[in-house]
Amino acid sequence: MQDWLSPEEWQAVALSLRVSAWAVAASLPLGILVAYALARWRFPGRGLLNGLVHLPLILPPVVTGYLLLLTFGRRGAVGQILDQWFGIVLAFRWTGAALAAAVMAFPLMVRAIRLAIEAVDPRLEQAAGTLGASRPWVFATVTLPLILPGIVAGTILAFAKAMGEFGATITFVSNIPGQTQTLPSAIYSFLQVPGGEAQAARLVLVAIAIAMAALLLSEWVARAIARRIAGA
Repeated sequence: MQDWLSPEEWQAVALSLRVSAWAVAASLPLGILVAYALARWRFPGRGLLNGLVHLPLILPPVVTGYLLLLTFGRRGAVGQILDQWFGIVLAFRWTGAALAAAVMAFPLMVRAIRLAIEAVDPRLEQAAGTLGASRPWVFATVTLPLILPGIVAGTILAFAKAMGEFGATITFVSNIPGQTQTLPSAIYSFLQVPGGEAQAARLVLVAIAIAMAALLLSEWVARAIARRIAGA
């Protein structure tokens, strides 16, 4: 692939993979917690939480990116604290691209995991609880193994979504080659200059290949886990 793609194109692909991997890894623990809360708990504000989780699917990505800029920019409420207290800057950095990708992919992750949790019979968890097991232990030994296919599916779908994120990313971190220019941003940039169609086409093929590989891997891993659970 290094011979087929130019250094600039390869840089965009590598950055997208890096951003997507960090976005998924950082948001997965919170995604499992939120999915479990929505599937199993009843509490005031549950509907509001569900709405907030799915809001990025409804809002235009540019609006989400602008809200991230207002919140996590250097002058934002959170970004100012991160910058002054911890020296962490997210706006116009690749870490900001990872944050934007995580926010946009989070609803897909939560939904897949939530559906998997809701498919688990609560009586199995209750039975383990009556034997003296604590809630964390019940989740780790009963619920978690049963929802692994959903976690895998949600993780890979979120990764594919993060790879294709454009609107929120370019609004929050701009399109800086070598720093924040992800795969979709690079395709957009090449299409804006005369003669850039060939470069854009190569990156489109790479994006399609990565997305298809992610979907096929999701199906294969989910089925493998399901067969292992059924045979246990």
